[in-house]
Amino acid sequence: MDIRTVGVVGAGQMGNGIAHVFALAGFEVTMHDISEDALGSALSTIGKNLDRQVSRGKITEDDKAAALSRIKTTKTLTDLGASDLIIEAATERETVKTAIFEDLQPHLKPDTILTSNTSSISITRLASRTDRPEKFMGFHFMNPVPVMQLVELIRGIATDEATYKTLLGVVEKLGKTAASAEDFPAFIVNRILMPMINEAVYTLYEGVGSVKSIDESMKLGANHPMGPLELADFIGLDTCLAIMNVLHDGLADTKYRPCPLLTKYVEAGWLGRKTSRGFYDYRGETPVPTR
Repeated sequence: MDIRTVGVVGAGQMGNGIAHVFALAGFEVTMHDISEDALGSALSTIGKNLDRQVSRGKITEDDKAAALSRIKTTKTLTDLGASDLIIEAATERETVKTAIFEDLQPHLKPDTILTSNTSSISITRLASRTDRPEKFMGFHFMNPVPVMQLVELIRGIATDEATYKTLLGVVEKLGKTAASAEDFPAFIVNRILMPMINEAVYTLYEGVGSVKSIDESMKLGANHPMGPLELADFIGLDTCLAIMNVLHDGLADTKYRPCPLLTKYVEAGWLGRKTSRGFYDYRGETPVPTR
């Protein structure tokens, strides 16, 4: 199938990044959110990120203008129904995602491909609640989307070969690299990454190291560009906890038990950068460890 029009559900951190890369690659994009403020903020973020690419010589001013002209916004979910491809990038809660696909279903074209940007939820289960499980896939972008090269493609048990090959072609057109993953909890990247972050939180919880010493140890001792606690703040501690719960519930192995300290931070509403406090406090000029 030739994909030309793309609907993006959700204008948050992931949604605006997805809209950015698709518009820059020549696709016509319609971005949906229930909040007018979120849509306005998303367009502003896309503009700033495109400006950054212009300043670094990666794209031209004409490329930027053309990309912005290809992005439309709407608060009406059903406006996305005429799209060739829909990418759901809403909050990481299965009930929310299922409701979105149910609302979209009566308005879709027969050949529209449905995808979810979920980082951990079962693609097979999400697909089974639609009228086209064979045209449903996991389409998992890494954050920040305009910068990160990888896209995980996750086939549900019913996904057909034509859908997989179509999305493989889309990833190539975006100039990114696809990694094919089986539909098991958290797929590849988060299956490996989240337990590392969770173990870093346990290391903090047990008093083995401070926030600063843990992050510096992994940056300087393992050559990681960002420490695990700093990375957790960037991802969002609520997202980290949600993925650990999916791993723990889905694989029934105690090694995936979320650290109680991670749960406590989420209960406090200290979710990382997006709330200005997590393992670091971001309210001043420079981030300060909170433990």
